[in-house]
Amino acid sequence: MELKSLRRYKNERDFRIYDEVIRLTDKPVIAVATHIHWDHIGGHRFFPDFYAHGAELNWLNGEFPLTMEQIKGMVVDRCDLPEGYDVSRYEFFQGNPTRVLKDNDVIDIGDRLVQIVHTPGHSPGHMCFWEKERGYLFTGDLVYKHTLFAFFPSTDPEAYLNSLKRVSALPVKHVFPAHHTLDIQPEILGRMRDAFRQLKAEDKLHHGTGTFDYGDWAVWL
Repeated sequence: MELKSLRRYKNERDFRIYDEVIRLTDKPVIAVATHIHWDHIGGHRFFPDFYAHGAELNWLNGEFPLTMEQIKGMVVDRCDLPEGYDVSRYEFFQGNPTRVLKDNDVIDIGDRLVQIVHTPGHSPGHMCFWEKERGYLFTGDLVYKHTLFAFFPSTDPEAYLNSLKRVSALPVKHVFPAHHTLDIQPEILGRMRDAFRQLKAEDKLHHGTGTFDYGDWAVWL
């Protein structure tokens, strides 16, 4: 989406990403989020078709491991909300996906094939999207420049390390994260993997050990 389009909706209450998407294409649209967190699925209710990983289906049916008050607090603290937005109106999306995804599934969008890479750690059903022909890796919340979150009760630091091992072994040419800057290079995958390995060797790769800063990224355990 063009930046000017986002700015146009900056102060509007009823921005629907679906409306913008259907302006860009007349082809069928399916929503696929990397994981079922409040800041990734807010627009899912506008899409008739959406996919989700099997490990997080219970989150779509009232079993998310945080309370609504906790979620609303994070929506306020960590999301760039439109002016005048009333967080008391926020509802955590619930629904049944039209397709349940698993590791190594392929989404065929015609002239492009996208492989599902199950990368738990940040969440149980977190997925990266791997487009082999282009060398594109869409990393969601597994990899980005800033503080990675691995402190929630639903996170798993050991699984996070295994997921980093997996994606760092791919011949990635471009990394597309879900947050912050797109100024990110594939070499960060190996650096993150090695940092997590060192934390494990020092018996720090578990909840409650704190935040570890590596310059252009950090991890909160």
